[in-house]
Amino acid sequence: MNSTLPSDVIGRRVEVNGEHATVRFSGIVPPVAGPWLGVEWDNPERGKHDGSHEGTVYFKCRHPTAGSFIRPNKVNFGVDFLTAIKNRYVLEDEPKEEETEQIVIIGNKPVETIGFDSVIKQQSQLSKLQDVSLRNCAVNGAGDQGGIAKACPNIRSIDLSKNLLSSWEEVIDIANQLKHLEVLNLSENKLTFPSSSPSPTGAFSMLKVLVLNRTGITWAEVLCCASGWPVLEKLYLESNNIVISERPTDVLQTVKLLDLSSNQSIDENQLFLIAYLPRLEQLILSDIGISSIHFPDAGIGCKTSMFPSLQYLVLNDNQIAQWSFMNELDKLQSLHALSCTRNPLTEGSKDAQTTRQFIIARIGQLRTLNKCAVEPEERRGAELDYRKAFGNEWKKAGGHQDPEKNRPNEEFLAAHPRYQALCLTLKIKYPNQLDQKVIEKQLPESMTVQKVKGLLSRLLKVPVSELLLSYESPKMPGKEIELENDLQSLQFYSVENGDCLLVRW
Repeated sequence: MNSTLPSDVIGRRVEVNGEHATVRFSGIVPPVAGPWLGVEWDNPERGKHDGSHEGTVYFKCRHPTAGSFIRPNKVNFGVDFLTAIKNRYVLEDEPKEEETEQIVIIGNKPVETIGFDSVIKQQSQLSKLQDVSLRNCAVNGAGDQGGIAKACPNIRSIDLSKNLLSSWEEVIDIANQLKHLEVLNLSENKLTFPSSSPSPTGAFSMLKVLVLNRTGITWAEVLCCASGWPVLEKLYLESNNIVISERPTDVLQTVKLLDLSSNQSIDENQLFLIAYLPRLEQLILSDIGISSIHFPDAGIGCKTSMFPSLQYLVLNDNQIAQWSFMNELDKLQSLHALSCTRNPLTEGSKDAQTTRQFIIARIGQLRTLNKCAVEPEERRGAELDYRKAFGNEWKKAGGHQDPEKNRPNEEFLAAHPRYQALCLTLKIKYPNQLDQKVIEKQLPESMTVQKVKGLLSRLLKVPVSELLLSYESPKMPGKEIELENDLQSLQFYSVENGDCLLVRW
């Protein structure tokens, strides 16, 4: 523990018996003699008061029981970056005890850290270090200027989570000396961030992954600092009480993954502010409390211009209870993967398999649901069961197999916007068999050419191998399109409601 106090003690991050806190006061607290530090604990249950003693306010806390007074010799102010590196990675003359393996969470992905003995032996020379974990090593800053760049210039990935860093400036001092830095985890450091864009330093010119979970950063501070992240691809902002207050302008334009999990104040209107990030492919919104979404620029059966590149959406642990939410997700033009576990809609008394089928049927382009692939056969079954489940409702609402009489009401279309697309009513003609009557059939758009041939084979008593299929559309008069690949679906060939299927043998 420290016997002398740093000159800039106020605001410093400290550790006491494994608990982290921020120094809010330094001085005398009568009637007891000697110096005291007033600290605000990260865990408010660890403290005893709000910074007051016998009617005098010495400092203020966010929580009424987060404050304590502690003698300076009980406090650990931590060590600089290079000291922590040497403590962890340099082999001494005497062999160390075997270090235990640690698992660190970056976003939602468990990653083994490089703290155990076998790796230390491989990377005993600091200059060769590339992937480093200093999690919970009481790092408080960069240390001597230029020391990091000289000792370990090749670091590309570093975990600095749960340390004693207190400001973004301290992070810049470290990053400025790591010219190859691509991955940086700062989770669980209670940092102060600049309120205006910091001067360009090039400290993060190579940075692709930045983890700021539980750092206390605000959205405005994200946007201020983001100008210094020119090639950033993945940004994790979990559990920061973030409110998205403005649209990113000229920043975050390279971000492909954004994690906003456990920020309970985020709602659908705030999400629209990030809806035009051009490269955003993955959006993680677990545990934000969202229950509804509506894309106002897209009507029934249309695609929204919002989130143009979004392929993977995570909505676990929310309050989604209405099927209208899934209907809206079908408007996302690039969405292929969805995770939505532990929501009222998926966790109710309904059969889990039926719920999965209905989600698949409502979101036409979905290829992965809750980390399980949606195979073509499963989609065909899901869409068929969906049509059967709501077929009577469709008819009562005005649905009809004859396209000219098919006029379901607006209420049904709003509740089941994809139902019409799943039911292709096709005329079937036999150009070489004039004695065969023209018939109409309802076929799912996901049905393969091979399945259609099987159906017609049973109907006409003609071997599948002899059947040749094509179709013509009123939109393209005089043009006949062959259905030559048995494994492709009707949707693949752009077959639409009212088209005419031509069958030859």
